[in-house]
Amino acid sequence: MDVVVVGSCMKDLISYVPRLPDPGETIVGTKFTFGYGGKGANQCVMAARLGAKTSMIGKVGEDDFGRGYLKNFEDNGVNIEHTEMTSAAATGVATIAVNDDGQNAIIIVKGANDTLTEQDVANSEDVISKAKVLICQLEISPHISLAAIKLARKHGVVTILNPAPAVLNLDPSFYSMCDYFCPNETEAEILSGLSVKSVPEAMTAALLLLDKGCRTVVLTLGEQGAVCVSQDRKPIHIPAKKVKQVDSTGAGDAFVGAFAFYVSCMSHLPLAEMLKRSGEIAGHSVQFPGTQTSYPHRGDLQGDLFFS
Repeated sequence: MDVVVVGSCMKDLISYVPRLPDPGETIVGTKFTFGYGGKGANQCVMAARLGAKTSMIGKVGEDDFGRGYLKNFEDNGVNIEHTEMTSAAATGVATIAVNDDGQNAIIIVKGANDTLTEQDVANSEDVISKAKVLICQLEISPHISLAAIKLARKHGVVTILNPAPAVLNLDPSFYSMCDYFCPNETEAEILSGLSVKSVPEAMTAALLLLDKGCRTVVLTLGEQGAVCVSQDRKPIHIPAKKVKQVDSTGAGDAFVGAFAFYVSCMSHLPLAEMLKRSGEIAGHSVQFPGTQTSYPHRGDLQGDLFFS
């Protein structure tokens, strides 16, 4: 495998609304759709659509959502040998509201995702050990993600952590065990205790996270692009192309999945170039509605994104 993901699978229930409601308020939406989401699955599908050989390690329920999800993985060419169905809980769901500016508010119920165990990870050592890149997040129990990262490190596999949703007092081992630590601005604020509203603030927060033991910090900033800092402690800013935003849901996952593709399949590229191209792919996704439905296939993108 090029990319193995240990993480979450969610059925997305998406409502489009003129604006996000205030607490206690009921508003009338304009459209409702179903989709497939979950940070882990999103990142896996994005990498697969770009051409990476991918495998998903996760859990879905023994229900219609779960059966649909397994077919969705197969339709996207994702190996599901280690994606299991369980009768212990329903498939996870994400209730999403998207306003006219493309901004969203999301509530998740993890369901079957919470039944993934360290033993499930250990049982997947065969596929993890042969991967080029492992991606983890925090939408499953953090100690499960940490077990997967430690197993990958044991076999010399490059590790990417997307610390989302952010956890206060995150186990320090996450920082030291990850090759790439990839939060967005909200997550970076929680983890660093600093404001991250601008590029200079992001650089300061990234340096603080680096001091926690990270090898490389990639801090995404939406329409402001991304900030990256490695062991040379010289932060760089990778601007984002301006696009008309329709729906930002899953854009961060598109970035992480694309980045994993470049690290695994085009590792000869400079890091800044990988991040620039990953940002362009994430920018493509926000111009279309939905989560995975907005993710481009390789043929939908300009060929120069895949030139050496």
